[in-house]
Amino acid sequence: MSDLLERVTAFHVAFARRQAAAIAELPEFPGVFAVTNEEFVLSHEHNHLVVAGPGTGPAALPELAVRWLGQRRQYAITVLDDELGERAAPVLTEAGYEWGAAVVLARETAGCELPEPAAHPAELAELRAAVLRQQSEWYEDGELARQLTDRRAARLRGAEQVHFLAARTPGGEVAAWSDLYLDRAAGLAQLEDLVTDTRHRGTGHGDTLLATGLALAAAAGIPRLFLLADAADWPREWYGRRGFAEIGRIHSFHSR
Repeated sequence: MSDLLERVTAFHVAFARRQAAAIAELPEFPGVFAVTNEEFVLSHEHNHLVVAGPGTGPAALPELAVRWLGQRRQYAITVLDDELGERAAPVLTEAGYEWGAAVVLARETAGCELPEPAAHPAELAELRAAVLRQQSEWYEDGELARQLTDRRAARLRGAEQVHFLAARTPGGEVAAWSDLYLDRAAGLAQLEDLVTDTRHRGTGHGDTLLATGLALAAAAGIPRLFLLADAADWPREWYGRRGFAEIGRIHSFHSR
């Protein structure tokens, strides 16, 4: 594992722990722990078993998820080690889990400057209506859509510095948004959950958010920005055309 990927993995571990309402340590399984947050019980991001290293075999993971996450409508397991994730895929699929992989993409921030127009930090209250409208378009379950919208409150604890960026229409309407996490000590920034409202796609708001995130990271003295992209979807190539290179993969599993 490269030094950069090791730092990204450590960032993910800290991010999960900082947001958690409760953490279950599994000392007999090095690198494995569970985080829960009953306020957002339907959010996998806040209720999952995290596997940060090859401290256990894949066959043990479903039992550990049930034991440490408690009674759930659905169980989530995140494997940050690519090799273990590959080995876990057939085992967990056989156990009734759906498998997904995200590529970790990174690039340097040196020389990045704010675009014109730029995105700007926004308060949660400013974003909520737009985010909830989009989540409700994606999910018929109203409570799920609400929790996936309001969980951003927990993300404020996720990193040393957190910005919720908004790109707006000329009339001031929120058209697209993303989270920016800055960690000067780690020398890393993450841009995550970049979404453009369905009604405003194809007008460059994604590029505005990306360029703004890179510029703000550079201004904070952070040399690298990373993000995640679905390994099987088009954004992976979109980011590649904007200077991002793949450095690793993260695996996620969700019980059916």
